[in-house]
Amino acid sequence: MGDTDADYSDVLIIGAGISGIGAAYRIRERNPKSSFTILERRQRIGGTWDLFRYPGIRSDSDIFTLSFPYEPWTRRENVADGADIREYLTTTARKHGIDEHIRFNTHVESAEWDSGTDTWTVRAQEDGVEKLYRGRFLFFGTGYYNYDDPYTPEFPGIERFGGNVVHPQFWPEDLDHSGKRVVVIGSGATSISLIPALAKTAAHVTMLQRSPTYMMSMARIDPMVDAIRKLLPRKVSHSVVRFRNALFHVLSYFMFRKAPRFGRWLVRNRTIAALPKGYDVDTHFKPRYDPWDQRMCLILDHDLFNQIGEGRAEIVTDHVDHFDETGIVLTSGRRLDADVVVTATGLQLQALGGIKIVVDGRDVDPTDRFVYKEYLLEDVPNMAWCIGYTNASWTLRADMTARAVAKLLAYMDSHGYTHAYPHLGDTPVEEKPTFDLDAGYIKRAPHALPRSGSKRPWHVRHNYVLDIVDHRFDRIEESMVFGRAADQVTAPPRAESRTA
Repeated sequence: MGDTDADYSDVLIIGAGISGIGAAYRIRERNPKSSFTILERRQRIGGTWDLFRYPGIRSDSDIFTLSFPYEPWTRRENVADGADIREYLTTTARKHGIDEHIRFNTHVESAEWDSGTDTWTVRAQEDGVEKLYRGRFLFFGTGYYNYDDPYTPEFPGIERFGGNVVHPQFWPEDLDHSGKRVVVIGSGATSISLIPALAKTAAHVTMLQRSPTYMMSMARIDPMVDAIRKLLPRKVSHSVVRFRNALFHVLSYFMFRKAPRFGRWLVRNRTIAALPKGYDVDTHFKPRYDPWDQRMCLILDHDLFNQIGEGRAEIVTDHVDHFDETGIVLTSGRRLDADVVVTATGLQLQALGGIKIVVDGRDVDPTDRFVYKEYLLEDVPNMAWCIGYTNASWTLRADMTARAVAKLLAYMDSHGYTHAYPHLGDTPVEEKPTFDLDAGYIKRAPHALPRSGSKRPWHVRHNYVLDIVDHRFDRIEESMVFGRAADQVTAPPRAESRTA
């Protein structure tokens, strides 16, 4: 690989968050002679951890599995704040020289593949001016949701409300909630971390939910983790703790799914113990679904329970009827007076960051293609996409994806191939949901992501243990087409979209 063009890189990586930084590290680790450039639309490293800046923003999984296996987390926290995660990513990128390859304020709009030269041309807006980048391979570290347009349902009369209405995805830095009455609409991970932070200075915080969510508390600092880190060297202890935490999540998820009645009892029992005596747990903390039908929310050091016990926060299970000038009127007839309303109502799914994909002059709809081994798209050459787990830390799969891409690049280079793509052909594949959750953001847009088949290698599986085995014994040639730009023996990939 190589090119004399100043704007050419062997690999173009879109996004400078966990996925993009991790991909850059793994690709260079295995392919030290390959060049790479990261295109980041924001002004800083961090991705999600730079975008979300609301009070209390933190990880909803332990930081040891969220951090990279090759870069130990050095702070004591088992669950980390968003600002500390962003600083960790920035430090990691600087330490390994990855930050020197990032082009900030670069908003990618389209990517066009040319089979005549086997290269991608990426069109971006860079500080308002169109900029072209060319590369042999394209890696999408863009996540799976819309950065510009979160989900906000229609609330009748909201235009009449005289206070502040904010969405956590666009939290105003100058918003002062001190001494004010705050209503947070929603009961997902954002609300669970936001409410305790707001309650510290607000007059009162109400979480308004339509139905309960499963919540479990985790300690910010884990004594067992502290003990392991004192006994073992830093890198060794990081690996041990990372493996231990990953194993714990896998086993607990398996237990909840295989024994849902026991899981319901366990969560309810622990919730009763954490809340004031006589609290109406079954109204506000008893979901209608089984554990892990939707992602389970993480409470930190019982903070939400504590704020409820102290009377600084409350949960109201009801529906919005309408807004008026001073608050919200519920369908039950109760009203909630508010100075600030936070619409923590969720996200919207989006494939490949909304970037337009063109192969040999024809538009490709990524939602019309099957996913191959959880990181390549059917008949789309030299392109990978990182998508994390729904039931475990994002980085666990992101690192596997980055290593798989690095391995593919090394294989192509050693054989002189300039393009590679997975090909399904006429093999019938039964489709299943890409995400195995019954969450609102998935039900609202069930076909917003590329397709998942029901069997390997054409499926997206949310099982870390089985994925480890698959990646360890992966056959790189399976259902793959390899070729060279000047090689006319290999047919070009199908570019037209297939209708459902």
